[in-house]
Amino acid sequence: MRIQRVPSKWAKTEVILLNRSLTPYIPDTRKYDPAALSEMLGLYETVYIKPDRGTYGCGVMRAERRSLHLTPSGTEQSGNNEEKGAHSSILYILRYGTKAQAYRSIEELHQAIAERTQGRFYLIQKGISLLCYKKHPFDLRVLVQKSPEGRWETTGLLGRVAAPQKIVTNYHNGGRVLSVEALLGEHMKHNERLAMITHLKNLGADTGRQLETAFPGMKEIGLDVAMDDHHDLWILEVNTLPSLVVFKMFEDKSIYRKIRRYAAAYGRAGFGSPGISSRRKPIARSH
Repeated sequence: MRIQRVPSKWAKTEVILLNRSLTPYIPDTRKYDPAALSEMLGLYETVYIKPDRGTYGCGVMRAERRSLHLTPSGTEQSGNNEEKGAHSSILYILRYGTKAQAYRSIEELHQAIAERTQGRFYLIQKGISLLCYKKHPFDLRVLVQKSPEGRWETTGLLGRVAAPQKIVTNYHNGGRVLSVEALLGEHMKHNERLAMITHLKNLGADTGRQLETAFPGMKEIGLDVAMDDHHDLWILEVNTLPSLVVFKMFEDKSIYRKIRRYAAAYGRAGFGSPGISSRRKPIARSH
């Protein structure tokens, strides 16, 4: 049976939100339009605008609302030390790649975004303040696969640390891949880390089971999970064609061997068949 892929982020989000136990893990996510941009930047200081279909963080933008306190001379001033005659002003920052541009109105901001989206279907999502590793934000990739027995199982966990001044953590955008244990080591004690890893594994399997209710041919998913300053988890998006080879870089080679075995069992291209060696078989000769 062919493995089902679902490129639409919105379609997957809608299915996950049908499960009340998973709803708390989904940040406020909506279809992008000017009204959604205005309302969400009124609610949150930071939002992400991302293409409904896309990989590797391509096309992702971040919009920020800044409150400035200006003196009569036009210089910015701290709100804790206001000078007589000072007034507040709102500034909007749009970031993409390593670039940043400032706008004085929500209309100007939307126009700049529209020039980049070119009428394509985009989503807008509440920005999560990511936990940092050595002052660089990171998120987590949770790999979930169907076992040969047909159960959803989390088979791989890794962390992705954003490159300097980048707004996404993806490896293809310069991010670094590190173990989850190393990343959480700065923020949690040993027992807390073990409990969090169990939580991540359960969240991955629960998400796989929920998505399967709408997409029965799905066999593997990769969750992009954010962890905030309170150590709460947020599912940013789900990839139905996750990278498997990235798990080869870890010292524990048994992790990748298991990932390969599961992938072969459900027929992912390039991973052979279960129980069959990847080495070329000798050609049979007639006698």
